[in-house]
Amino acid sequence: MKNVIIIGAGPAGITAAYKLLESSKEYNVIILEETSEIGGISKTVRYNGNRMDIGGHRFFSKDARVMEFWKEQLPLQGKASYDDEKLGKKKELNIGGPDPEKEDEVMLVRDRISRIYYLKKFFDYPISLKIKTFTNMGIFRTVKAGFSYLKATIIKREEKSLEDFYINRFGKVLYSMFFEKYTEKLWGRHPSEISADWGEQRVKGLSITAVLKDALRKIFKRKDKKNVQTSLIEEFWYPKYGPGQLWESVAKKVEEKGGIIKKGYKVSNINIENNLVKSVDCEVNGKMENIEGDIFISSMPIKDLVLGINGQEVPDNILKIAEGLPYVDFQTVGVLVNKLKIKNQTKIKTLGDIIPDCWIYVQEPEVKMLRMQIFNNWSPYLVKNPDNNIWIGLEYTCKEGDKYWNMNDEEFSKFAISELEKIGIIDSNDVLDYHREKIKKAYPAYFDTYSNIGDLINYVNTFTNLYCVGRNGQHRYNNMDHSMITAFETVKNIEEGILSKDNIWNVNTEKEYHEEKR
Repeated sequence: MKNVIIIGAGPAGITAAYKLLESSKEYNVIILEETSEIGGISKTVRYNGNRMDIGGHRFFSKDARVMEFWKEQLPLQGKASYDDEKLGKKKELNIGGPDPEKEDEVMLVRDRISRIYYLKKFFDYPISLKIKTFTNMGIFRTVKAGFSYLKATIIKREEKSLEDFYINRFGKVLYSMFFEKYTEKLWGRHPSEISADWGEQRVKGLSITAVLKDALRKIFKRKDKKNVQTSLIEEFWYPKYGPGQLWESVAKKVEEKGGIIKKGYKVSNINIENNLVKSVDCEVNGKMENIEGDIFISSMPIKDLVLGINGQEVPDNILKIAEGLPYVDFQTVGVLVNKLKIKNQTKIKTLGDIIPDCWIYVQEPEVKMLRMQIFNNWSPYLVKNPDNNIWIGLEYTCKEGDKYWNMNDEEFSKFAISELEKIGIIDSNDVLDYHREKIKKAYPAYFDTYSNIGDLINYVNTFTNLYCVGRNGQHRYNNMDHSMITAFETVKNIEEGILSKDNIWNVNTEKEYHEEKR
């Protein structure tokens, strides 16, 4: 029997444990999780009968293995959800699938609706070429943006930064309107200081040309699916009670298969002998505990992993890279209201006729708020009383220890509510309740020593029994499905004795927009 130690109970760690235990009985699997919760940033937070999705998680992937895995864990709905039934919405249902009104273990099919809020108006996300877009922008901005885009198609900038990346694809005017300030709010750095790699990770093939193709496809309503290469997704799957429900369910199955999940175990030292990881030291209730293993799978921040190496001297240049790797921390405030000031001006039907968005990108420069979620639209089951209340998530990035991070829950929640009121979404008198959550190292960032991360990866790969997976494990802004795929590839390598780890590190490097489907 081989002892496999997995650091972190997020999507990558839980998936790796499940796949190992599913495929063979020759592995003893132990997951070490620093917190008391399952799912990492994909957890679901429960508060006073309502549930919060941290960051918003659409269950959609271009990888069939991921979609099949999700469907195996939570079968697709066979009957209409509460809101769809009440509103008379028709969706393609899974014949024989569970009824979400009667069963909890169910995956819902939801509409993908996201917009940008800018100039106190709604724009499609990603930007579309609809008449509404141009009327919102005004004739002067539209003409200026058009000439700016034409210039960008002729004069290409060398892509040294994220700013270059955006301008090449959208022109300087649209970049200034929809990317510059938002990106700076997200990362705390101007796009000119951020590596173009972030665009390759998150925006990829999206451009004005891609938007135009998608618009034409919809105009002509092409039926020939074999000749349609990509289009922006219009539906996604979603667990009845949020993403944490799925990962809690998979974790339970891991334990049923013999896996062990130890919560409250913070890995602090990685003990190395002869280029192999022999054990890890964990902080548990103020004491240290040593745990030995044959194979180690790490989704902990690769920065902390390298800085925790013990028993072997780490080269100075590698230490410098690790020490300099940046992260952005995250805060979200759930706000419960009985009504919104902003009206639903779409033709999309919703409970209470609220705005239909799952999340909204807040581009207004006068607020620090990054995005807001309408949890009712993700799933009516996230809200205790979806007929009468609206449960909103307000999202912020910050730096651990800064003035926003150090505000107490009451101060920061009231600050967030005041920003929501400032941009005309609610009246603060309509607030019924609120709750704040803080997440450390939510987003690995693409500046400072990130440009030398290749050297760090090469160094970590010298430890043949160590595999780095997931968003923080690879210091890559992976979606949930990408994190899972790193686990799939890792398990494949372990089972087949593949020494190269290139397939694991190459996940999420394709040049396609992450919300496109084949």
